[in-house]
Amino acid sequence: MELPGAEAARQEGLMEFYGSFQELFEFFCRNTTIHGTVRLVCSGSARSRRAFWTLLLLASLAMLYWQFALMFSQFWAYPVVLTMSMHSEPKMFPAVTVCNLDPYRFELVREHLEQLDRMAEESLTFLYGSSSSSARGFRGKEHNGNGNGNLSSSGFQLSHNFSLVRMAELRAGRRRSSVGFRLCNSTGGNCFYKTYSSGLDAILEWYRFHYMNIMAQLPWVINISQHEQHEEDMVYSCQYDGEPCRPSDFVHFHHPVFGTCYTFNSKGTDPFWKATKPGIPYGLSLLLRAQQRAQLPLLSPLAGLRVLIHRHNQTPFLEHEGFDIRPGIATTISIRQDEVNRLGGNYGKCTTDGADVAVELLYNNSYTLQACLHSCFQQLMLRECGCGYYYYPLPAGARHCDYNRQPGWGHCFYQLYSRLRNHHLDCFQQCPKPCRESLYKVSAGTAKWPSAKSQDWVLQALRHQNGYNSSSSRRDIAKVSIFYQQLNSQAVHEAPLLSENLLLSSMGSQWSLWFGSSVLSVVEMLELLLDALVLALLLCFQRLRSSLGIPAPIPEIQAELRDRAGIPGIPGIPGIPQLQGRPRALAEGSGGDKEQDLGRDLGRDLGQDEPRAEGVW
Repeated sequence: MELPGAEAARQEGLMEFYGSFQELFEFFCRNTTIHGTVRLVCSGSARSRRAFWTLLLLASLAMLYWQFALMFSQFWAYPVVLTMSMHSEPKMFPAVTVCNLDPYRFELVREHLEQLDRMAEESLTFLYGSSSSSARGFRGKEHNGNGNGNLSSSGFQLSHNFSLVRMAELRAGRRRSSVGFRLCNSTGGNCFYKTYSSGLDAILEWYRFHYMNIMAQLPWVINISQHEQHEEDMVYSCQYDGEPCRPSDFVHFHHPVFGTCYTFNSKGTDPFWKATKPGIPYGLSLLLRAQQRAQLPLLSPLAGLRVLIHRHNQTPFLEHEGFDIRPGIATTISIRQDEVNRLGGNYGKCTTDGADVAVELLYNNSYTLQACLHSCFQQLMLRECGCGYYYYPLPAGARHCDYNRQPGWGHCFYQLYSRLRNHHLDCFQQCPKPCRESLYKVSAGTAKWPSAKSQDWVLQALRHQNGYNSSSSRRDIAKVSIFYQQLNSQAVHEAPLLSENLLLSSMGSQWSLWFGSSVLSVVEMLELLLDALVLALLLCFQRLRSSLGIPAPIPEIQAELRDRAGIPGIPGIPGIPQLQGRPRALAEGSGGDKEQDLGRDLGRDLGQDEPRAEGVW
């Protein structure tokens, strides 16, 4: 006959687990690969030594996770490091834009421009007392009408409400004078003075402000080829790599301030412009006419040429970039190309082609930061001022600003532009840098050209070949040579300072430094936490069974089993033997003959028959 208590004791003995948290912790400390934990067990009764090793382990653990926190904070900051590489290979010659700094006086608005010149003479006389004869020297050459019509009868009138005035103010205890003009909003209730410390700057800006209002009367699309000088009148000679340039190698456009402009190799797709050798003979050589016709001298007081080297399919922003070339000299410009590759994403804001930018580009060329800023500002002008800035393109259906239609647009524009320059507008946040762009570093040298000895035959050759008939010797011609200094290009790449692989490697190094262990030691700690959780659940289950009154196994049977088998009990968990060292299972039949003899002796003591079946009481 089988004993219920003995069967219950045997069933509880089937569980392979620790008997207490102390046993769990001692087993972990004796067998783990983490250095120093064995000292917590082997220190014996030396409490001071055990306390020392406990504090040392806790301090190491604190230092470890402090280092982990620093690593993760640095990783989530997404820092980058710049890597540089050099490449030497044939490359496409950059785009080159050349302007003559002589804006055209359109016949359609000729009368308004002449009236503006007279107003400028009066302002100069009022400010500086100059005679009318000297002031008349800057007035542009008057043209007769050529049958193209005139907008003088369109109803536009130049405003006299923006007169130049001289003002005096105290700055740092000293009396300083400035020149400016008054701007008011549409109601006239809010006004301020746009002032300059230099009277020259004030006159140029005042003239430019009126000029924009006049030019706003012109249609946006106008054929100016019949008004401007032809290409052969500006470019006497053009050669690249020793070969003459073709008509398809350049495009023509007009800039309202910088005059007639030509862009060479604008697309960058023609193999003709492939640079295979560095040096002056293999670059672009231009012989240009730099004659100043003085059509709008107060709009462009410079004499010479503006040259800008830029990327292909890029709008040339001549008011922000480029450099000027004097007439009567030969200028050599050497180029070095750099490439910048940005990561983007979490490591910085950039765009590949501008498709993901919230600002709608108003230029038909590729994305650039300057094109995005101009487009953003133009949209702000349309929204806040009700009209568009003349020098920037317009979206469909919009009109340029004109103080006859919008009396307060100047007040709105200058305040808005001041906010843009001071980064108080969100255009810089909306316009990221390109993820990849080419930058051109230039260095220039000059020399007198032509020399006194060669001047006569150079001018004579120009007269026969290009119809050159100037009497100002060499003051209206310039020679420009643009070439690659070397074909080596420097590429700058952004790379993560702390990548995922480097982060894991650094964490492993710190773990080895403070505990001298590996990834398997981390698994051991996870196993310790899991075992502690299971042990806690078992203890809670045992207490719950006791509180519900479920009878526990017979204590006498437990004691007899433990005493005769020589296995000490586990305090607090009846029926589960306490194991020394590694826990082992007391499975059915694992006790051998000694366990069966123990069962027979216990059965005789209780007055029961011996088990009739093997393994069953």
